[in-house]
Amino acid sequence: MNSWKSCLALFSVLFAVTLSVNAQSSAVAIRAGHLFDSKTGKMLENQVIVIEGDKIKSVGPADSASIPPGALEIDLSKATVLPGLIDGHSHVFGFGLDGIKSGGAPFASPINDSREYRTMLALANAQKDLRAGFTTLRDLMSHGGGYADVDIKRVINRGIFQGPRMQVSTMGLVATGEGMLGSSEVNLPRNYQTVDGPWAARQAVREQIHYGADWIKFHSTAGYEIEPDGKLFSDPTFTKEEVAAIVDEAHRHGKKAACHAFGGEGLRNCIEAGVDTIEHAIEMDEATADAIKKKGIYLELTAYHYSLSEYTEKDAKSTGGKYSLEAMREKSGRLAIAKGLKISFGSGVGPFPHGSQAQEFAYLVKYGMTPAQAIQTATTVASEMMGWEERIGSIDKGKFADIVAVSGDPLKDITELEHVRFVMKGGEIVRNDIK
Repeated sequence: MNSWKSCLALFSVLFAVTLSVNAQSSAVAIRAGHLFDSKTGKMLENQVIVIEGDKIKSVGPADSASIPPGALEIDLSKATVLPGLIDGHSHVFGFGLDGIKSGGAPFASPINDSREYRTMLALANAQKDLRAGFTTLRDLMSHGGGYADVDIKRVINRGIFQGPRMQVSTMGLVATGEGMLGSSEVNLPRNYQTVDGPWAARQAVREQIHYGADWIKFHSTAGYEIEPDGKLFSDPTFTKEEVAAIVDEAHRHGKKAACHAFGGEGLRNCIEAGVDTIEHAIEMDEATADAIKKKGIYLELTAYHYSLSEYTEKDAKSTGGKYSLEAMREKSGRLAIAKGLKISFGSGVGPFPHGSQAQEFAYLVKYGMTPAQAIQTATTVASEMMGWEERIGSIDKGKFADIVAVSGDPLKDITELEHVRFVMKGGEIVRNDIK
């Protein structure tokens, strides 16, 4: 009996020691030489971030930090540390090759390649974004991927594959006429879900929510033309009643609505209906900007997107080089920033290679933001837009340990964010190239 009790006591001690060692080994301490405080827009010096599991336990000056015994220490004392970046407008099912030479990024066709193959490439795209420092994505429309974006989010959340945190909008909604491929003699797969009429729109919203949509994304404008006088005509798709039905049905079920609109009637309908975010809004005068601000709607500029050859070459040909979406984007982007609209970082990555969307930051600065404000669009502002401000967006106690670092100072040179060297998501090191 005594021998049995002795063995039990020894086992208890060993078990306790094992728990203690495991608890200690799960702690991580990051020594940050420079730490960007996304809430204030200020740079803090010589900070220590203590992480336990996937959350931040504490953050504060190095000289008063309490580092748990046995913690893994990561030396970023010569780097600039920031919260994980958030891209609020991505397309992981986008395989555009703008600016890519042959043999570069993978390309997939909804006609010639299976959805299974395209889903694997989409997961790889999300992982490229993560390695570039974007620890969170709001993915807006699966572009022929159906509900597979929900599955990508699921396998990442379950830890089966590495990837960013995601909110997804599944197939997206368009009116008849948009996204139809081929001639009338063939029936090809469609990139979106087509609906006509308020009740059909409500039914589609309910269906997408049932199958896992976090957001309802819809196109309120389709093609565009630049008229001889330089004005932009954006073809409206849904009627005012259809837009109102989409937004109302999403809100009834506790979901948010994102509106793709270049301008004109389609943009006005979205503002009036009270969408949660507007994507693009390239044609925007002061009255429109004021209406967006009054409604508290978030705006995503996707500025870099309109410098792509896909647009610049088309516009140069159609206008003789006089006008372009790129120039319109800059004018309305400057207006939005000057007016103080809530601008959330959204790159539109997909038509251009994944992992390269940090180029958007330079455009925000060019349009009038300070580097600190530009970084805040991809941290505090974007986290609020997604409703995750209690989880991500700043390096604070209790939030997920989503942390990135660069070698230089992005407050002096915003393009430093195009060269992220360290990425951590939820306490797990994704990459560390800091020397």
